Amino acid sequence: MKKKLSTKKVKKPKVEKITTKSPTSKKTTNQKQKTKLQISKKQNSKIVKPLTLREKKIQGIKKRLISQKEALLSEAEEALNELPGQTTFPDLGDQASAETDRNFMLRLRGREQRLLKKIENALDRIEQGIFGICEKCGEVIDLRRLDARPVTTMCIDCKTQQEEEEKLKEL
Repeated sequence: MKKKLSTKKVKKPKVEKITTKSPTSKKTTNQKQKTKLQISKKQNSKIVKPLTLREKKIQGIKKRLISQKEALLSEAEEALNELPGQTTFPDLGDQASAETDRNFMLRLRGREQRLLKKIENALDRIEQGIFGICEKCGEVIDLRRLDARPVTTMCIDCKTQQEEEEKLKEL
């Protein structure tokens, strides 16, 4: 059996406001309230400055990143539902082919997962106001580079230098 919950409303006790007027006070309570209201309105009003070309471009990149993130998430959800499980085939060739296909799909999902992390990192940097600044040298990253590769964290010079150092380590 279900128990019925009581739905009685509890009345709150009335609280009276106690105001004291000092004889030296020149303003009445209404005038003080109006002044406080005017001050709070001034504090809440935001000064809207026009966006620079760079800021507009970054906002456009942000929109692209959000739509790309949503697309990747929806594709990943569909892929999880369609990912073939472990199946046994009578022919070893068919079995090997199925395993290769499955491994390839899992590698693609891994790449997409890393890209999602980079997109989230870029969106966080936009919110923090540090998007488009090279994490290695601290210089501003060119807009053309950001447009081509929005998840980048380095300017072209630092990235080129990093890749050259990686090539030297391989040798």
